[in-house]
Amino acid sequence: MKNIINIFKDKKSISLDQFINIALYDKKFGYYMKKNPFGKKGDFTTSPLISNIFSDILAVWCVAFWESLGKPKRILLVELGPGDGTLCYNLIKVFKKFNTFYNSLEISLLEISEKLKNIQKIKIQNKKVKWIKKIEDINHGPVIFLSNEFFDSLPIKQIYMKKNTYFERYITKENNSQKIKFSNKKASPNLIKNIKKLNILYDHGTIEYPIDAIKYLIKISKKINKFDGSFLTFDYGYTKKNNTSTLQSVKKHKYVSVLEQPSNADITSLINFKLFSEIFKKNGLSVKKVITQNEFLKKMGIIERATILSKKMTFKEKAFVFLELKKLLGQNEMGTLFKVLLAQKKNGNFSLGF
Repeated sequence: MKNIINIFKDKKSISLDQFINIALYDKKFGYYMKKNPFGKKGDFTTSPLISNIFSDILAVWCVAFWESLGKPKRILLVELGPGDGTLCYNLIKVFKKFNTFYNSLEISLLEISEKLKNIQKIKIQNKKVKWIKKIEDINHGPVIFLSNEFFDSLPIKQIYMKKNTYFERYITKENNSQKIKFSNKKASPNLIKNIKKLNILYDHGTIEYPIDAIKYLIKISKKINKFDGSFLTFDYGYTKKNNTSTLQSVKKHKYVSVLEQPSNADITSLINFKLFSEIFKKNGLSVKKVITQNEFLKKMGIIERATILSKKMTFKEKAFVFLELKKLLGQNEMGTLFKVLLAQKKNGNFSLGF
């Protein structure tokens, strides 16, 4: 908390997106820059950590997409925010079973945290893998962009209306105190103008403006349009209008106040998949539809895969495998909370899993 307070210095307040960016990504004490938050011993767990079968399914999808392109001699896989490297590590194990694909493959991991990058390098250790810090570093294709719980951790702005006036949410330092609180300032005309362009300006409720995510989507669209390829993402979010705040913070697998332990807890928000789809379409890509993680994994044969693997297992091992599946597919767990979006070039007609 003290480090966050020091950031304010002479400022009385900073916008919510600035606060999130500092709390998560400040080079000295940002949450993702100083620790490994993943897994049972961390603050939260992700699908690749829950079950290796999740990674198996994604690997098969990537190979199938490559085949749909005519098996190009060079294919680039870019994972956004690879966490502790588990997904990439497991993908490579499966990719090695497809010789022609593996020989054509190059992998780039987009990671800005040196702490996580070092963890990933220890786990992966493969000459096909290199690390990048920005989308602009990608200079060839076709390219498959893959992400799991990446966009939910990017900074957002929040805006709401009161008495016909739009206000932006800020974080304010309390006078002569080591405490911070939410506050509101009149939204700038430029901010309102930008939100109007996105068709997310409502007369009531909270508007969440994923300013950083939109920049990523536009850059990704440009790369796919230039080099061909696709974008496949898994994240928790919604497809219908949601005029409520979805901001939340997690520490040790439990929800905590967003302002309670900044830089020591994760801060996330739900993804507006309808908005994501519209941005891709405006930038020349095709988005067939957004589906739940349950639908995608089932269509990809995850239950059949688990059944085959479990035939050689003990009863206890089988029970564990299907408990893992319940977490990935459950109606009140990742199965419906998580959505899956596929974007590709306008003439692309690949639809496996959808």
